[in-house]
Amino acid sequence: MKRNYILAVDQGTSSTKTIIFDETGAAVARASEPLSSKYDGAHVEQDPEGIYQNVLASVAKCLQEFTATGGDVSSIKACGISNQRETFVVWDEAGKPLYNAVVWQCKRSVAICERLKFENLEPLVKSKTGLIIDPYFSGTKLIWLYENVDNVREAVDAGKAFFGTIDTWLLYKLTNGQSYLTDYTNASRTLFFNLADLAWDQELLDAFNLPRLNLPEPKPSSALFADSDFNGLFPQPVPITSMIGDSHAAAFGEGCFAPGTAKATMGTGSSIIMNIGEKAQDSERGMVTTICWSTEDRVDYALEGVIVTCGATIEWLKNEVGLISDSKETEAMARAVTDNNGVYLVPAFSGLGAPHWDMSRKASITGLTFGCNKNHIVRAALESIPYQIKDVITAMEQDTGIALQELNVNGGLTANKFVLQLLADLLEKPVAVQHMPDISALGAAYLAGLKAGVYRDIEHLKTLNLNKAVTSPGKDSEKVKKDYAGWQAAIGSSISAAKAEMSV
Repeated sequence: MKRNYILAVDQGTSSTKTIIFDETGAAVARASEPLSSKYDGAHVEQDPEGIYQNVLASVAKCLQEFTATGGDVSSIKACGISNQRETFVVWDEAGKPLYNAVVWQCKRSVAICERLKFENLEPLVKSKTGLIIDPYFSGTKLIWLYENVDNVREAVDAGKAFFGTIDTWLLYKLTNGQSYLTDYTNASRTLFFNLADLAWDQELLDAFNLPRLNLPEPKPSSALFADSDFNGLFPQPVPITSMIGDSHAAAFGEGCFAPGTAKATMGTGSSIIMNIGEKAQDSERGMVTTICWSTEDRVDYALEGVIVTCGATIEWLKNEVGLISDSKETEAMARAVTDNNGVYLVPAFSGLGAPHWDMSRKASITGLTFGCNKNHIVRAALESIPYQIKDVITAMEQDTGIALQELNVNGGLTANKFVLQLLADLLEKPVAVQHMPDISALGAAYLAGLKAGVYRDIEHLKTLNLNKAVTSPGKDSEKVKKDYAGWQAAIGSSISAAKAEMSV
C-alpha cells in the first residue's frame, strides 16, 4: 500500500528547516538552510525576498534527499508551515515589500511602548489581546515604521499597505499573491487581534493610528490555506493545510492537548507555554495569554511566560568568563560538589522576564565565600534555569487554578541530566524529552495531517512518538525546597513576598 507523507517547513530566525514525515510521525528526510539577519544597534531586520528564497532552497534540498532514497514526491499529501513569530513584512498592492522584515528581536519601538503606556493604553490592549505593550510584539514596531518611513506611512494612509507575519508573507509568495491569510496563533502575537472575537480589533487599530491597514484573514491553525507547487518544485500543487507560530507548533508537537500540559523550550532563552483549555484567562502574574493551537472545531488557549536568559548564561561562562571550554562539561562540574554552597546566580544579563518583568535588573552572583570554587558557580548557573521555569509554572498555576500535569522540554539543554533532574524535583512532576529534536516542524506536520486526513484525530496523534525519556522527581524534596527558597531570596521575587504575606 502506498504510504502518505507530509512536508513541514519550519521557518526560523537563523535558518529554515524542512522535514518530511511519514504517517507514524517519523522523519524520513530533512534539510536546513541558514538565514542571516542585519543588526544595526536596536534594529534587527531580514530581507523579505531572502526569506522566501531561503524557504525554497530548504524545500528543494529536502525533496532531493527524499527522492534520492526512493521517495515519491506525489505521495506528499500536505504541507504545514511553522514560523518565527512576531517578525513581519509590510508590502504594497504589487507585492513589493515597503521595508525589510522587522525581526521579533528588534527593540526599535521602546520609546513608542513607553508613550502608549503613558497614554494608558495597556489595560485596553491586555484586555483585548492578552498581551502587554512591549517591543517583542509586532504592533509597536509597525507604528515605528509608520512614523519614521515615508513610503510606509503613505501606503497605510492610502489603504494600500498589506501587513503580514512570516506565515502570511510566505503564503502570499507561494500563491503568487492569490492567498492573504494567517492563523490565530500568529495573529495573536501582533497586538491587533481580539482573543475573544478571534478577529482583528478595529478599536486598537484606530488607537494605534492604523485604521486603514490591510490585514490577512485569520483561520484556525489546521485548515486549508491554499495549494502551491513551491515555484515549480512539485509537479502538482500541494495543499498547505496548517500554519502556526513555532512555539505553538512545539506545544502541539509535544502533545499539549489538555489543560495543564506544558512545554518549555530551553535554548538561549526559554518560551514556556501551558495549555489552559477552551477559555482565555487573564494573568495577574506576568504571563501573556495567547492561542495555544486550533483546529476548525476547537480552539485551545494558553498562558506563556518568556524567560530572557537560559542557555545564554552557559555561553557567558564559556565565552566571557572562561570557566568552561564546552557546555558539555557543566553537568560533571555541577555534580562534583554536593550543593551550591549558598551561591546563586541571577542571570539578569538583559533584565528579568516572566514572571518578574524587571528589565532594569542586572545580573548578580551572591553567596560567594572562600569555600567556593568554579564548580559552585557553574552549578549555580545551571540551577538558575530550573528555578526560573519553576517561577513561571508557579505563576501559571496561581493565575488559572490549573495544576501542571507534565512538562515537556526541548532544546539543547535537554542533554544536561542535572538540569532535568532538578527541574523534575522542583516541579514535583515528570519532565519528558522527545527523541524528535525538530518539535516545531512535527507540530506543523501533525496539524497539516489532521486536515488532510493523514491522521484521524487528536486521539490518533496521542499514539505517535511515544518514545520519550522521562525524568521523575527524586526523593530529596526538602533540600530542593530549601535551595529554591534561597533562590527566591536572591532574586527578591514578588512570589516570595506574596508567600511571606500569606504566612503572616
